[in-house]
Amino acid sequence: MSRFTRLLAIAAAAVLPAVASAAEQTTQVVDNPYGLDALWSQGDFVAHGTLVILVAMSSWTWYILVTKLIEQTKILSQANQVEKKFWKSASVSEGIKALGDDNPFRDVATRGVEAIAHHEGTLVEQIDLNTWATVSIQRSVDGISSRLQNGLAVLATVGSTAPFVGLFGTVWGIYHALAAISIAGQASIDKVAGPVGESLIMTAIGLAVAVPAVLGYNWLVRRNKAALDHLRAFASDLHAVLLSGARVGEKSSVQGSSPVARAA
Repeated sequence: MSRFTRLLAIAAAAVLPAVASAAEQTTQVVDNPYGLDALWSQGDFVAHGTLVILVAMSSWTWYILVTKLIEQTKILSQANQVEKKFWKSASVSEGIKALGDDNPFRDVATRGVEAIAHHEGTLVEQIDLNTWATVSIQRSVDGISSRLQNGLAVLATVGSTAPFVGLFGTVWGIYHALAAISIAGQASIDKVAGPVGESLIMTAIGLAVAVPAVLGYNWLVRRNKAALDHLRAFASDLHAVLLSGARVGEKSSVQGSSPVARAA
């Protein structure tokens, strides 16, 4: 072995342990003393309660967003079925049968047909047929509208209150920081870093809960408006068809023929 090779082997033997030691130090995992784990383990009951409230608000928000999105998508799809099936039927009765179950448009049509059919011979006969049909159909539309509005108030509440709940956690963390400074007698970074980090995390969580609630509320309100526009247009057209059929039935009855309403 040459002299150069021996020197190279000696140098490698001296350098490799230092490199291995540096690699071990580099790959060593250091626990974050100011993360969520530290916040939960070191926080008091107030911090725990604030976190639980924010998590509950976030879970409730996402549940409502998903369920309302599914409901609205279903209604908008059913609106397309109305154009393809209901209005191309020979009569209102056939159109109702063409619509599937659990269909709000079918509920409105059924309510309108029942209002026309049961108007005579009852106490509501004292009400004008046009007014009674309008009221009956409008009540059905209002009921569906109320159902579509369910949950939106929760999103509005979460969007407006979640930042203040996070702010409460922020104030509580700053209070802990001031208490730590008072006890230590000096404002060292190791005394205030934990409580200040806790307050910042609370602020971030509060905003993370509020932003999806506000955006989801505005989005669902717009989609609700589109669904209700389809429903009101259907109700208006249905009202005209039913009254037209009722008038034809009245004329046939006066002429002595069978009073069969063409709309039904």
